[in-house]
Amino acid sequence: MKRMVMVLCTSIMFAMGFVTPLVQAESVNDLAIKKAEMKEKIQASISKADQEVSQVNNEITGLNKQIQQVDQAIRDNQNKIVKAEADIVETTSEIKQLEKELVEIEKRITKRNEQLKERAKSYQESGRDVSYLEVLLGSESFSDFVDRVGAVVMIAEADRELLEQYEADKKDHKNKQDSLQQKLADLSEKKADLEGMQAQLKEQQKQYALRKEQLAKIEEKKIASKAESHIKASNLTVTKQKLDSQANLTDGAAAQNTNRGTNGNIKTVITAGYKYIGNSVYVFGGGRNAYDIANGRFDCSGFVHWAFSQAGIKVGSSTDSLKNSGRQISVKEMQPGDLVFFDTFKKDGHVGIYIGKGKFIGSQSSTGVAIADMSTGYWKQKFNGRVVRI
Repeated sequence: MKRMVMVLCTSIMFAMGFVTPLVQAESVNDLAIKKAEMKEKIQASISKADQEVSQVNNEITGLNKQIQQVDQAIRDNQNKIVKAEADIVETTSEIKQLEKELVEIEKRITKRNEQLKERAKSYQESGRDVSYLEVLLGSESFSDFVDRVGAVVMIAEADRELLEQYEADKKDHKNKQDSLQQKLADLSEKKADLEGMQAQLKEQQKQYALRKEQLAKIEEKKIASKAESHIKASNLTVTKQKLDSQANLTDGAAAQNTNRGTNGNIKTVITAGYKYIGNSVYVFGGGRNAYDIANGRFDCSGFVHWAFSQAGIKVGSSTDSLKNSGRQISVKEMQPGDLVFFDTFKKDGHVGIYIGKGKFIGSQSSTGVAIADMSTGYWKQKFNGRVVRI
């Protein structure tokens, strides 16, 4: 804000500084021409500043949207990290619970191992290997045989179940352990990925914030430049007041040094259109009604007709009628206020008002009301030498 105030103060000092010397050093008409040219440049500067500020604002708007998207992504990603951490805690808890269950399984396996060892030991202590067949053949009676058969079946079934349960417990233990370890590994990997993504998003967020800060500074400079241009434009009013004051002192002398009866009004004819420079448009057939005049809508002859009417001078409103008004003079005799003609789309197709130093004011098809240089470029090529003094 301090920077902007300094810029504005400097602009005021600069603008006020160039007003007085200009009035003292140059003629009123030259100053009027320079004022109009300056107004064109300032208006162009303001338009450029408006466009640049708009572009910066559009970029800031887009950047704000991107920042919002990144912020949302960071929030979503953080929620996923929290969820992954909760899943890791839950899985770790399940692993601990499984470890407790495994302790019980190990106890059962150990107990069954002891039973199997005792069974084997009892066989060894008998001094020989006793088969199920020998047990059956040693029966003393049929009923004893039946009992022994039942006993053998029960022992064999018990041994088989013991071995099957042992294998099943071992397999179940391994499956659960493998499953939970894999789940824990997957969750840890997912968390690592999410944390990496979060770091990237935060770096992107940081870069966006830095760019936004840079754009804010650019916008501040553009606004300051625009404000400076507006100050210069407003100071042109001060220049005009000084010009008018100087003109009042010179009008009497000018009238004595010329045979042109309307010389006192030439200044009005020349300067009347300055207010339209930079805010008018070329419209074929324009400038012949109140609406067009109020909105700066002129064609070349319509503008000339209107400009002279501001000085109370009646002239035609077409190029044909204007070239036949007053009297034709040579280019060497040309003075401010004379009409100059150009061969554009046809002979004498364009007309303007000469303002001195090789320049004229008129409603140009490409710019609307503007001051153009007829001593070089396009207008030099198109100037046909016709000069008419009203």
